[in-house]
Amino acid sequence: MSTTDTKSTTDTAQSGTGWWVVNSRALLRLALPLILTNFAYVALTTVDIVMLGRLGALEIAAAGLALALFNQLRTTGTGLVTGVSNLVAEAQVQGDRQRVGALLFAGFFWATVCGVVFCAALWLVGPLLVLLGQDQAVVDKAGEFLMILAPGMLPCLWFQNLRHFTTGLKRPGPLLAITLASIGATVALNHILIHGEFGLPAFGFAGVAMATVTVFLLSFLAFIVVVLRDGALRPWLTSPDARRWDGDAVRSVWRLGLPISGTYASEAAFFSVLTLVIGTLGVNALAAQTVLNQIVYIVFMISAGLSHAASIHISEAGGRGDYATARRMGLLGTAWGVTATLLIAVAYLAIPRPIVSLFISAEHAGNADIVALAVTGLLIAAVMQVFDAMQNIGNGILRGVGDTAGPFRISLVGYWLIGLPAGYLLGVTADGGVEGVWIGQTVGLAATAALLMAAFLRRVGRLHRAASSAPVPNSESS
Repeated sequence: MSTTDTKSTTDTAQSGTGWWVVNSRALLRLALPLILTNFAYVALTTVDIVMLGRLGALEIAAAGLALALFNQLRTTGTGLVTGVSNLVAEAQVQGDRQRVGALLFAGFFWATVCGVVFCAALWLVGPLLVLLGQDQAVVDKAGEFLMILAPGMLPCLWFQNLRHFTTGLKRPGPLLAITLASIGATVALNHILIHGEFGLPAFGFAGVAMATVTVFLLSFLAFIVVVLRDGALRPWLTSPDARRWDGDAVRSVWRLGLPISGTYASEAAFFSVLTLVIGTLGVNALAAQTVLNQIVYIVFMISAGLSHAASIHISEAGGRGDYATARRMGLLGTAWGVTATLLIAVAYLAIPRPIVSLFISAEHAGNADIVALAVTGLLIAAVMQVFDAMQNIGNGILRGVGDTAGPFRISLVGYWLIGLPAGYLLGVTADGGVEGVWIGQTVGLAATAALLMAAFLRRVGRLHRAASSAPVPNSESS
C-alpha cells in the first residue's frame, strides 16, 4: 500500500476512548505495510550477520565494522533522495509533467554522485580506522570486505531514488515483493559463495560481500523491469525529460534532501562512532556490538513505520488547520511505539541467550565471551530501544508539522553533546567497558527523545494558537 495515496482517514468527530480506538486502527492500517517492508529490507543485512556469525569472531567483527561504515553512508545518501517523493507529488498535482521527469533525473544524479564519492571513501578509510585505535587485523579484514561491498552503493542508492520517485506518483510498485525475493536471493547466494557450489570456489568471508552487492544490483534491475511493465510508470522512465539536465530540479532535490540527509547522517554517525569506540575495547566487544546493533535495528523498523504513518496523519490534520488532532496523532504514534518496544523488552529480559544465539553460535567455544557480552547488552537494549523508538517517532511527527531543520539541530545536541561523551566517559574513561558505552548510548537517545517530544508539543501548540486566532475569511463569515 502506498503511503502517498492514502486519503484522509483521521477521525476527528469522535472523542474520548472512541477517538483513540478509531485512530489507532487508521494509524496501524497505514503503518503495518511500511513496517513489513522495513522488516524485509533489514532482513538482508540480518542474513549476512547470521552467516558471518558461523565463521568466527574476527569475521563478524570485521564485517560488522565494514557494514557500520557502509550503512552510515548509505543512510546519508538515502536521506538526500528522500525528498524526491514530495517534489514529484507536488509537480504531479500541478500537472507539470516535464518537471516530474526532470526530478527523476535529478534524483539519479545525486544518487550517482553520492555513490561514487562514498565508494571511494570506503576504499580509502582503512588507515584512518587504524589511527582511531581499531585492531589492525580487524581493519585489514574489513578492508577486504569493503573492497567488494563499496561498489554496491551505486545500485543501492539508485533503487532508493526509484522507490521515492514511484511513491511520489502514488505507484510504489511491489516493493515488498521485490524485497522479499531479495532475501531469498541473499540466503542462496551467501550459501553458494561462502561454501562453493555449482563449480564455484568457496569464497568464505568475501562471499558474503559478493552476495550483498549482487543482490543490490538485482533488486534495482528488478525494480526497473517492474516500472517498464507498468503502463502508468513506463512513460516517466522512458521520457526524454528523465534524461535531461534541469538545474532547478537538481537544486530542489538538494535543498529539500539536505536537512533530511543531515538528520539521518547524524543518527547513523552517532552509532558508527560508538562502534569505533567499542572497537578499541577488543575484537570480542566489537563482535558483540555487531550482534546487538542488528537486533536493535530490526526492532527499530517498527518505530520507523509508525513514524512515517503518524507523520502523514499529522500532515493531513495540519492541512485542515486541526492542530488539536495533529497533537493527539503525535502522542498516539509515540504511545504505540513505546508499547511495541516494551513488549519486545519482555522477550529480551526473559530469553536473552536464545535471542543472541540466533545471530552467533553459542555452542562454539570461542564465542563464549561474545555471547556473554551480547546477553548483557540485550538487557541494556531493553531500555535503550524504548527511547530509540521515541526519538525516531519524534523525528517523524516534527516533519508532520513542517519542521525538518529542528530534528537535525536536536540530533546534534542529543547524540553528540550528550550521548557520545556519556558513552566514552562510562565505557573508556570510567573503565566500564562495552556495557558503559551502551549505557551512554541509552542516555543520548533518551535526551534526544525528550528534546524532540518537547519541540513537537511547543510547535503544534503554537500552530494551534495561530489557527484559533486567525480571522474567519469573508466568504465564510457572510
